This record gives sequence, structure tokens and C-alpha cells, in this order.
Amino acid sequence: MTQLPGLLDTEAIRKDFPVLDRLVHDGKKLVYLDNAATSQKPRQVLDALSEYYERYNANVHRGVHVLAEEATALYEGARDKVAEFINAPSRDEVIFTKNASESLNLVANMLGWADEPYRVDRETEIVITEMEHHSNIVPWQLLSQRTGAKLKWFGLTDDGRLDLSNIEEVITEKTKIVSFVLVSNILGTVNPVETIIRRAQEVGALVLIDASQAAPHMPLDVQALQADFVAFTGHKMCGPTGIGVLWGRQELLEDLPPFLGGGEMIETVSMHSSTYAPAPHKFEAGTPPIAQAVGLGAAIDYLTSIGMENIAAHEHALTEYAVKRLGEVPDLRIIGPTTAEDRGAAISFTLGDIHPHDVGQVLDEQGIAVRVGHHCARPVCLRYGIPATTRASFYLYSTPAEIDALVDGLEHVRNFFG
Repeated sequence: MTQLPGLLDTEAIRKDFPVLDRLVHDGKKLVYLDNAATSQKPRQVLDALSEYYERYNANVHRGVHVLAEEATALYEGARDKVAEFINAPSRDEVIFTKNASESLNLVANMLGWADEPYRVDRETEIVITEMEHHSNIVPWQLLSQRTGAKLKWFGLTDDGRLDLSNIEEVITEKTKIVSFVLVSNILGTVNPVETIIRRAQEVGALVLIDASQAAPHMPLDVQALQADFVAFTGHKMCGPTGIGVLWGRQELLEDLPPFLGGGEMIETVSMHSSTYAPAPHKFEAGTPPIAQAVGLGAAIDYLTSIGMENIAAHEHALTEYAVKRLGEVPDLRIIGPTTAEDRGAAISFTLGDIHPHDVGQVLDEQGIAVRVGHHCARPVCLRYGIPATTRASFYLYSTPAEIDALVDGLEHVRNFFG
């Protein structure tokens, strides 16, 4: 078995993930390399979800009976765990959403409805990048179409990095919001946050960071980032689906208008007007994702017990090994950075003229689960002149042996297609 420095005790960790014991396609051992799409869930999270529904299920905040009070304590306790996990100055800066897409849309809509100095209108500009997930492109296109604001973006270099050579021309005095991904879900690129935020602060623009591919894999400190908003999702970090997070600076959340109206987000309601509850409830209309928040809290407990620094070191070692091994495959082209430096544990590639869908299907027949397509980042595929990619992505339970299995599987793909 290949031994690499910095690896976690994956033999022990994998015992916590029941699905990793599955056999697929007539007894083949599952090799799960689709973690950038969603992670698997440990028993600790599954047990927390089951226990909640079996013992505590009730709606939160308004009830005075014992189940309502217990459910509220669990839900708000999850908020405390998230705040600590990201080093938020206040728990009230943590807003629960259903996913990162909703978090990003929430900010876009708040700015479209805001008063000065935050309002986005036809005299202002929005800045994103060419490597964004569609969830961080489409909301800004919609806002631009609705308000007349100009949408601008940073392009990509040939090696999968952001081209910041014209940063002063892209981020200008007219820029109201700069929204970009911390780690690309298709290229794996870790972006230079400090450089972008420094320029945004020079012109007084707000900054929103999509940390969906960062929060599961590395320490995330919102105070150190110095952004105004940070969005991420639970299902990529060992939590359940249906739960996302938006962190925002307290003073912004106080000043900006709500996105959704309904129960819980109000202070008073009459037939003529309404006033709103303080953040975070101001942005959490209706019955929230209670069980999902409890599951996310359990996932955070699990990840914290292992240590985010340890997870980051494990994935760096795996990525370094994977880049080396994939480099041995004839006709394989990595789309994005070709070294392990400043990149995350998601590697997209093409294999000669074999369509990625065919690559993925043949790998699946060998029990190897990867992702194929444009990964909700079609502008990246257009930039590099490719129809799609195959993506292998690793997590805390991934092993060098699984990377070896991927490389062997790709050789089988090559042979299959002659």
C-alpha cells in the first residue's frame, strides 16, 4: 500500500462511513471519487438525524412545550457550532439557508432592493469571474438584467488561474459587489483572496466569497478572510442535503432588506405594514431546515474532532500524488493547475478524444464513481475549448489506493476505446 506523509488514519475513518463498504456492479468495491458533488455521511451524522426525528421533532422558536423547546435548543445550538467553526464574531451573523445557491441569491436580491449606499442599479457594476459555478453567475445576471447594472468578470489564464492583470480596470469606483469562488469546483484553483479583497476595499465594494469547495476541506476563518459575506453548503462537508449557510457582517445584515417574507422573520405585522426581526431570523422566513441544521452541527463536530488542518494536509498529499499518477496516463490533460500548490482536491481532465461521459461510464462499470460534464461551470469549458471534463475529487476518507484504482481504470478506458 502506498504511504504518503500527512495522511489521516483512513482505515479508522472509513469505518464511520457505511456506504464506503458497498459493493457495486457484481461485487466490485465502491471507489467514491465524487466528493466535490457531495460527500458521504458518517454514522455520527446519520445517528443525529435519526435521534432528532425519533425524540425531538417539533417546530422551533414559537412553541412552549418541551419538544419545541428541545428542538429550538438543537437548532440554535447548530448555529453556535457553525459560528465557532468559521470564527464568526457573532452567532447572529450566521443565516441558515437550504444551500449555497440560496445564500448567493439571497445576497443578490438584498442588494437589488437595498437603499444607498448598497443599492445595485444602472450606474453601478457587478464583478464575478469566469471560473464561477453557475450559482454564482446566474443570480448576478438576473440582478444585472433587473437593475441595468453592468456585469463584469475576470478571465482565466491558460493554466487555470484568474487573470488579475487588469484588476484596476475590472474593479472600479462603480463596483458595488465582487463575488467569487474561494476554491474552484472544476479547476481546483485556490484563488488569491487577499489581492482581490484589497482592491475591492480600495473602491468601497462589498465582497462575497463562495466557500462551498473550501469549508469542507480547510480551516475557514471569516474574520481572517475580511470578506463581507461568505456562503457554503452542508452536504459537501459530511452534512445532510437541504442546509446551507450565509455568513454576513452584522452591520450589513442590520441595514439590508430581507429576501423572503413569512413567519418568524417578522417583529410586528398589520394589514398596512410590517417590521422585521433582527438578524439572523430576519432572513429565515418560515419553518427552517431544522433536522438538517442538527445534522450539519453533527458534521461540524465530526470534522472538528479530526481537525481541519489535518484534513487539509491529507488532501494536499493525495492531490500531489494524484497529479503525479494522472500525469503518467497517456493522452490525459489536466484542466487547471498541474501542480498541487494552491489547488484543492478536485482534478478535472480530458482523455484524448474520448468523451468524458464515456470515460465516466466505463469507470463506473469498474466501481469507480467520478463526475462528468461541465460541473455547472460551462464558461470554463468554453474557455478551454472542451465539451466537458471528467472530475475526480477526494476527501478525508480517500486513499492512495483509490487513486491507483482510478489510474488503472483509465488504462482500461483507453484499451476499451482502442
